[in-house]
Amino acid sequence: MTDNARARKLADRIREIVAETLQRRIKDPRLGYVTITDTRVTGDLREATVFYTVYGDDEERAASAAALESAKGVLRSTVGRETGVRFTPTLTFVPDALPDNARTIEDLLAKAKAKDAEVREVSSGKSYAGDADPYRKPGESATDGTDGADGDGGADGDAKGKGTAAE
Repeated sequence: MTDNARARKLADRIREIVAETLQRRIKDPRLGYVTITDTRVTGDLREATVFYTVYGDDEERAASAAALESAKGVLRSTVGRETGVRFTPTLTFVPDALPDNARTIEDLLAKAKAKDAEVREVSSGKSYAGDADPYRKPGESATDGTDGADGDGGADGDAKGKGTAAE
């Protein structure tokens, strides 16, 4: 078993090699605007998963996926030649779900913003259901709203029943 640092370095190197080879050597007309976003290599360095995105609609994505599958042999031999590893990893191309996830998050944020605007519009010009200031102030009684000096023995600083120095 190899260490994860070596697998990460190999994955980064494979990502660079595949991106450069797609840009310079592969001349397939089906290949659209492909961006290699990430590469992951297994711990035994035998398999590499290459994540990619394609700018365009579903038809262009399907055409680019077919072009990547047909160019897999050329890409693997280039990776083997430039990395110099004993066993060249098998390449698997997977469309990256990041743009779809980002689009979903953007839609959810737009819905939340619209809902917030709707709540703000409904609440404008409305007043609170209770008093303007629902909290008791120090010195007020809960029953009559006076200052609490009526001898109720509350927590207003009264020292009834306790011996003080003035007695």
